[in-house]
Amino acid sequence: MTSKELLYVEDALGHEQYFQTKCTEAQEMLQDSKLKNTVCDMQQKHQQIFNSFIDLLN
Repeated sequence: MTSKELLYVEDALGHEQYFQTKCTEAQEMLQDSKLKNTVCDMQQKHQQIFNSFIDLLN
């Protein structure tokens, strides 16, 4: 990978971690179970994306 590509992956990892954190925070505040489950699904999807970027580095 080029240095520019590595910087992109690093940036993307940071974004995915941020999204996961925000989803977790939202889940803790939500009362509606359907909405809470939707946010949980979003958090899991961002975890999958994060893992995909990590796999690029291996």
